[in-house]
Amino acid sequence: MLRLSALIGLLLLGGCATSLDEAPTGQASSLMPRGSSYYDLQGLPTPAGPMFAAVYDFRDQTGQYKPIPASNFSTAVPQSGTAFLAKALNDSRWFIPVEREGLQNLLTERKIVRAALGGDGSKLPQLSSAQILMEGGIVAYDTNIKTGGAGARYLGIGASGQYRVDSVTVNLRAVDIRTGRLLSSVTTTKSVLSQEITAGVFKFIEAQKLLEAEAGITTNEPVSLCVAAAIESAVVHLIADGIWKGSWALANPKDDVNNPVLQKYWLEAFPEAAVYPAKEDKS
Repeated sequence: MLRLSALIGLLLLGGCATSLDEAPTGQASSLMPRGSSYYDLQGLPTPAGPMFAAVYDFRDQTGQYKPIPASNFSTAVPQSGTAFLAKALNDSRWFIPVEREGLQNLLTERKIVRAALGGDGSKLPQLSSAQILMEGGIVAYDTNIKTGGAGARYLGIGASGQYRVDSVTVNLRAVDIRTGRLLSSVTTTKSVLSQEITAGVFKFIEAQKLLEAEAGITTNEPVSLCVAAAIESAVVHLIADGIWKGSWALANPKDDVNNPVLQKYWLEAFPEAAVYPAKEDKS
């Protein structure tokens, strides 16, 4: 039994050393990882015509900060919602985002160009006007939605694991600029998972000899990726909802109504409907 305990302790120490050797140190910069919502965005059918969309501000409306002592003034969610939304709209191919967040900077540069042309503004094309105004923001960040764990120990040798689930909620609204009419409004939620797995041994080999070893790993899903995924999902839901209600049209309605992405999102948004989509069947 003593030899078995010593052997298990050596294995745990060896596993810990191996995990430390394989731990990431410095990695080259790369593109942000993509989730399933991004591929749904890419899998949408072609629109009858892309629409110019303006995004002035898509901010954090939760007002939450990270718990002390992590930071006194660091927000719980990233403040880059406008950038994530503009990219999602552009990647969807249904919308053409026009610059509005940095509009003052754009106007300043246009003044410089106009001055370089000798004050002749006719050579400078006009700014594109938007057809759709995108409003909304990050409306909720709920912590400890679900927590749990499990562990076992026998003769000083054991392992344990625990997890925590948070949630980030995003609201996105499309407004017709000509009339101010709300064309579509969707709310999406993305979970944020954190988990920890540990193993260890704590045992007296002899009266004066103690064997102690620990190994473990902790993973925290990046909140920024979850916010981006929730925004991408909201854009897909917004497009699917607008097609369903007839706010915008498909390039090939007869064929594209069977698009698997649209069917999946219609089924989620309208589970009571018997036929998908009811609006397209009338045309």
